[in-house]
Amino acid sequence: MAAAGCESIPKLVLSSSVGHRSMPVLGFGTASDSTGSTLLKSAVLEAIKLGYRHFDTAFVYGSEQGLGEAIAEALKLGLVGSRDELFITTKLWCNDAHPHLVIPALQKSLQNLQLEYLDLYLIHWPISAEPGKGKFPIKEEDIMPMDYKSVWAAMEESQRLGLSKSIGVSNFTIKKLQNLLSFAKIPPSVNQVEMTPIWRQKKLIDFCKANNIIVTAYSPLGANGTPWGSNDVMDNQVLKDIALARGKSVAQVSLRWIYEQGATLVFKSYNKKRLNENLDIFDWELTQDDLHKISQLPQKKLILSFSRGKGADSKFVQELWDGEL
Repeated sequence: MAAAGCESIPKLVLSSSVGHRSMPVLGFGTASDSTGSTLLKSAVLEAIKLGYRHFDTAFVYGSEQGLGEAIAEALKLGLVGSRDELFITTKLWCNDAHPHLVIPALQKSLQNLQLEYLDLYLIHWPISAEPGKGKFPIKEEDIMPMDYKSVWAAMEESQRLGLSKSIGVSNFTIKKLQNLLSFAKIPPSVNQVEMTPIWRQKKLIDFCKANNIIVTAYSPLGANGTPWGSNDVMDNQVLKDIALARGKSVAQVSLRWIYEQGATLVFKSYNKKRLNENLDIFDWELTQDDLHKISQLPQKKLILSFSRGKGADSKFVQELWDGEL
């Protein structure tokens, strides 16, 4: 009873995954908000019916349990034939980004999700925080440098143990990836970062392509409705003009642009019409003129920090992004 839409979503093989696991290029995001698990569960079931097979969560989102319930329900109803048809990503939060806490944190996430393994486990941010305080945003006094070597060794162990088919990172700069690649025995398969037509990440994408790391774009439409989001993508006049000329929506143009850069993407929507619309980005292309216009858009990064009171000029933010702002 698999949905027809799942056949139309391309997949990319993860370079360092067990069994050459492939990831659907479109993912359904479950980033934290005030939505209850009942609404999340119904939205995930609707997404599965439409053909979505990639679901992205994180421990800090508080959505692992709701997603797990939806997966169990989908299997029970026969909406998917087996667990293996789904691609599930979750993330290690900063308070657990310590070598001795990585495996226990992953096991807790698996318990929440009612799963035996993950398809992808990511380090959520390139920073650690005081253990035992898994709250967002993190207090400045609880932030500490990450021991990259030992934390990544624990991530590698999670893959060797079969708890995750592949491992990766999120919010890592080129400099931080270079550091990680200098000692990693299992290179990261994915780097999930903010990416939109107004925050294009060209240098980072080129670096990741050269090193067989897949870029996944989060907040690809600007994350309006979140504390960090804005309407800057959806209200952009150039994108509106392109959409009008192509008979598409601004969302479709933006998502298509990301796909044409060779990146994958995760977005959040509980609206069936928009979920269906966002699937319709694979049978057409942007013109060279469209691509040129998008390449000229002024750059603006939305997500500067996960800690309160950190402006773009602060030392913390500059070190977090290594001046790659």
